[in-house]
Amino acid sequence: MKYAFKMLEGEVFWGGSSEDGIYAPFDKNTEISHDFNVACENQTMPLFLSNRGRCIFSRKPFAVKISNGEFEIEGEDVKLESFGKSLKEAYKGAQAKYFLPKGAYLPEIFFKVPQYNTWMQHTYNPTEEKVLKYAEEILENGFKPGILIIDEGWQKEYGLWEFDEIKFPNPEKMLKRLHEMGFTVMLWVVPSVRPDGLAFVKKWSSFFNPEHSEDVFFRTEAGKIAISRWWNGYSASFDMTKKCDREIMKAQLDALLALGVDGFKFDGGRVEHYTDIEAINGPVDKSKTAAERNIAWNEFGISYRFHEYKDTYMGGGIRSIQRTSDRNHSWDNYGLNTLIPNAIMQGIIGHPFVCPDMIGGGSWIHRDLKRPIDEELFVRMAQCSALFPMMQFSWAPWEAVSEEALTHIKAAHDLHVEFSETILKLVSDAYETGEPIIRSLAYNYPNGNYEYVNDQFMLGEDILVAPVVEKGATVKKVYLPEGKWQTRDGKLYDGGIVLSYPVDISSIPCFFKI
Repeated sequence: MKYAFKMLEGEVFWGGSSEDGIYAPFDKNTEISHDFNVACENQTMPLFLSNRGRCIFSRKPFAVKISNGEFEIEGEDVKLESFGKSLKEAYKGAQAKYFLPKGAYLPEIFFKVPQYNTWMQHTYNPTEEKVLKYAEEILENGFKPGILIIDEGWQKEYGLWEFDEIKFPNPEKMLKRLHEMGFTVMLWVVPSVRPDGLAFVKKWSSFFNPEHSEDVFFRTEAGKIAISRWWNGYSASFDMTKKCDREIMKAQLDALLALGVDGFKFDGGRVEHYTDIEAINGPVDKSKTAAERNIAWNEFGISYRFHEYKDTYMGGGIRSIQRTSDRNHSWDNYGLNTLIPNAIMQGIIGHPFVCPDMIGGGSWIHRDLKRPIDEELFVRMAQCSALFPMMQFSWAPWEAVSEEALTHIKAAHDLHVEFSETILKLVSDAYETGEPIIRSLAYNYPNGNYEYVNDQFMLGEDILVAPVVEKGATVKKVYLPEGKWQTRDGKLYDGGIVLSYPVDISSIPCFFKI
């Protein structure tokens, strides 16, 4: 069915994909389109909310085009409703009706101290020796131990989730040592399976006997194992809507837990992976939709206390750790410029537990090609992340930047630790209310004409954070809403103004409503 919804005078919208935060709010000049049936980027919800209290929503994926101030939607049971007169009222009304908070509470360590990931440090080649050295250097440089994610390359093969015995000859001993140092250890996994994975076939041969051979894995319409493209080539894939696939994956992950692993980074499983777009050997089995397969992948992983996702369809309201997708080592090319607006969008589509991408950027090509490091950018990415609910290091800053830059990055780390109790209180509130932790000014101050302010954010109700996101900036333009505000060093300001706030490389402008 086709729907057409016109924007009201002065109305703007947020929603759809968190990856579109940089383009929001959507207004009469916006030209953008998506088909959530076949592709979803980062966190995605079939949900759009406006500053006039209106909500567009469907429980099923739809195709949407925004053009000339109008939504053109093709889908099923798409509703346009009014829940009040503001963005906050639209969010709270839609959330109460369509995606109430649910799921287990998350371990506090996610929010109390930074996380560390081996991806940018070791890319595809982590080893036991490298991981232990990385952990030791974290402590030697005065950083707090936290969650340590051993990213891709630790495993024997895609789908065979056992430590590569050449890279990791003594994994149990390594895990024990990391725990002694204070780290919680997570491992990277994906639903992909090497199509020529002989070791996998041998280990799980019972699933390839005649009784099971037509059941396991994502399939084509002809019943063949579907081979799909993903960023590392071509693979078969687990289909978590199937009991047999869940059992194989669970058996492997539970064995790792028994070894001493604490949890898992669940990568991949994107909607497009389960569509004809990515399948290369025939039309795919349509007994379940691509969206249902992505949802099943996410539901499987959140049963583990320690988890992380970044490709999540229809996850609004679910208490889970959600990371923004890989950012470039760049100021304005899908880099630092996207962290705040995309995090705001993440929250406004029902995902309050935001982890920005790795500090310095998680796009490994930059390091692999030995391109130059912008130290100022590295510092500003750390500062921008410091007052998010979570922050994640990967490329070791003590190795990447100078001593002076490292001092400022360490200060951002310390600020996050200092604010940990405040952050944990906001996390606790979000468990119950479902409201975003990172908010736009327009969410908290509907009458302030702040819809287009996307380089600062509210941390909850009363803390305004205005990180420096422009190279070489000596002044930060800060929009201070009505009321009285105080900086961390005690300076007082009357709100309702645009403040030209002096900054240097050490500055993380932050204002408290009093």
